Amino acid sequence: MLLSLAPLLPAQAQVQHRYLMDIVDVQGIRDNQLVGYGLVVGLDGTGDRTQVRFTSQSIVNMLKQFGVQIDDKTDPKLKNVAAVAVHATVPPLASPGQTLNITVSSLGDAKSLRGGTLLMTPMRAVDGEIYAVAQGNLVVGGVSAQGRNGSSVTINVPTVGNIPNGALLEAPMNSDFNDNENIVLNLIDPSFKTARNIERAVNELFGPDVATADSSAKVIVRAPKSNRERVTFMSMLEELQIEQGRKTPRVVFNSRTGTVVMGGDVVVRKAAVSHGNLTVTIVEQESVSQPNGAYLGQAQGETVVTTDSQIDIDTGNGHMFVWPEGIALNDIVRAVNSLGASPMDLMAILQALNEAGALEAELVVI
Repeated sequence: MLLSLAPLLPAQAQVQHRYLMDIVDVQGIRDNQLVGYGLVVGLDGTGDRTQVRFTSQSIVNMLKQFGVQIDDKTDPKLKNVAAVAVHATVPPLASPGQTLNITVSSLGDAKSLRGGTLLMTPMRAVDGEIYAVAQGNLVVGGVSAQGRNGSSVTINVPTVGNIPNGALLEAPMNSDFNDNENIVLNLIDPSFKTARNIERAVNELFGPDVATADSSAKVIVRAPKSNRERVTFMSMLEELQIEQGRKTPRVVFNSRTGTVVMGGDVVVRKAAVSHGNLTVTIVEQESVSQPNGAYLGQAQGETVVTTDSQIDIDTGNGHMFVWPEGIALNDIVRAVNSLGASPMDLMAILQALNEAGALEAELVVI
């Protein structure tokens, strides 16, 4: 029955094929996060101040490990040291001996980490075990300068730095990929059609009943038990090209920065939009009412301070747009930008189109 209905279905103008591993995540093959607490030394007076007590405590504890005896109540008051958080991402199936890129972020009130060196820092996973050790010289993209009068200039973020290959993986991360009987493919963008196409393509390559579409977001594949055969099996899956199902177009708006990002396949139904700019200006000016001079020792009134408010409202020039059926969204953006509208105006128009049911896309506000 499905084959007989196929000629009646509208053909897509462009069929999109993607490699299988570009549209799925393999269960058991995933990144892992590591985090650690450490000290950055060698700063040029831009480290933590005396208000940050845990930095001083960390220095005292570290020196004790090297046989330097310091009273617990002693405060070193060092300005060239900063307490930092160190974090890294371990790639899937990484082995001991591999190096990791790490990010170092200030925890206290340090002004800059530029020129600093991270001392040996153990890095732990969510289970509390140590998997890597980090150490090295920081690369800081930001810069900060301050004058004697308190004025300062800061470019980018000088309290966050990176160390390329700054951590060494000491223990393997646990993965159940080779232990499971089946390989589970989780779709990045759930779609029943995409899941069905994956099942069909895998079965055509390896034989019937090898793959089963469990839902719109999951496909279960029977795989060889031998690790070597499983690697060969996965390499063949990587070369499969899948016809991807229809994805819902999205328009993403960042409410903090006013950034609007949209796909080229977003279209709008026939609609008419009128949008004008509203500007409210309030000017307040204080005036003093001074009484006449005293007459026969008695004042003739009181000094009163009054506020005069002037409110002006400018609605700007309203514009009416009439868009035909199926117009591309980039044409709408071009028309709105030609009038000098801001991204906030564009977002207001998109929200109105979405509420009216004329925007054939998902509106996402972040």
